[in-house]
Parts: sequence; C-alpha cells; structure tokens
Amino acid sequence: MPTELFLQDLETLAQCILAVFLGGVVGWERETKAKGAGFRTMMLVSLASFLIVHLSLYAGLTFTQGEEVSTDPIRAIDALVAGLGFVGAGIIFQDRSKGRVRGITTAASLLAVAPIGFSIALERYVLAVGITLLLLFILNVFDRFEKRFITEK
Repeated sequence: MPTELFLQDLETLAQCILAVFLGGVVGWERETKAKGAGFRTMMLVSLASFLIVHLSLYAGLTFTQGEEVSTDPIRAIDALVAGLGFVGAGIIFQDRSKGRVRGITTAASLLAVAPIGFSIALERYVLAVGITLLLLFILNVFDRFEKRFITEK
C-alpha cells in the first residue's frame, strides 16, 4: 500500500473517531435522560453519516480518473436521511396512559446528529463541534424551559 493511501486512511480513521466522539456527546445526554436512542445509537448515526458522505465523495474521485463519470454525493445523503426516518419511526410510540406521543425529540435528535458526520466528512470541524454544542443546548436548556413553562411533568 502506498504511503499516501496509508496516511489518507489514517486521517479518515481520525475523522471517524471525531464523528463517534461528537455523536457520543449528544448520545450521552440522551442516555442520562433514559431516552430510547442513547449513547451507542447516536455514535453509530454520526459515524454512518460520516462514512456514507466521505465514501461517496471518495468514490466520485476514484471513479472519475480520466473518464466522464457523474457522481452525486447528495444521493447518498438523501438515502441516509430516508433510512434515519425509519430508525426514528421505531423510537416514536403512543403513551396511552398519559395520552401523548413519546420519542419525537429523540427521533429528531437522530436526524440532527447526522449532519455532525456530514460536516466531518466535508472537513468542516468547527461546524461539527458547533452543531454538537447547539444540540446539547437545545436538548438541555429548552428541556428545562419546556418543563417549567409549557408542560406539566
């Protein structure tokens, strides 16, 4: 294996670790609140998002050497978002005892974690960290606001 490819693979693995870490930060918040999709799930969504975008970009570069080949990484993102819809649907359920639907915030969190992986694949690290911090802010600060002023729990 040429040294250049080896170094690229090491960089990709480092990016994977960052995607897993940032997804895990959001997952830890969900886990501490005993939500359906927690630590490992959020890490896997962030990692899968990174890998799908990164590998679709890599495939586009690999298969266009000297040929006119059209690649579209947006299709990979579309497919991932559609798949996350199915995963999110499995988390949402009707709590008949309280007369309300539960799991919507966790399902939305899964969808919101995906751009962390997208951002890392596009080497937008500040954006990835910013998304993570914004998610934590929304999940914590607005949760307290909602409990205090909007809902009775």
